[in-house]
Amino acid sequence: MDAMKYASIASLVLLVLVGGYAVASRMILNPRVVRELREHPDGERARKVMLITLPSGKAIPVNYLRDGQRVYAGADFPWWRELRGGGAEVSVLIRGRSLKGHGRAIEDDPVLRTSVFGRLRPTAPKWAGTLVEVTFEKPR
Repeated sequence: MDAMKYASIASLVLLVLVGGYAVASRMILNPRVVRELREHPDGERARKVMLITLPSGKAIPVNYLRDGQRVYAGADFPWWRELRGGGAEVSVLIRGRSLKGHGRAIEDDPVLRTSVFGRLRPTAPKWAGTLVEVTFEKPR
């Protein structure tokens, strides 16, 4: 009985910690990062973090990797679900520059995911995250 009690308490504590982190991210950390990206486009954080605005209007700061006419991001929270299937139009703010593009969650290409995540987030667990790709039209 004691083992079950401790497991229940541990589960509750974990749930509170995860929930607390989610609330802190949305209400405290993300607004501060968004403000920093907009006010300091040449800053240290702006070299690694972009702001992606989803079809729902939600703007999320994420680490990115630019590769020609593509930008990749790793998503650890469910926001990427807005970009499932054929994807959707998104906008990104990269180093003070707003760009419109087509974003999609890549769920069916483990080779690409492994390749990009190896450069984008080499220390993250290999199983964590969904790869998001944003493509842009070539300038005319």
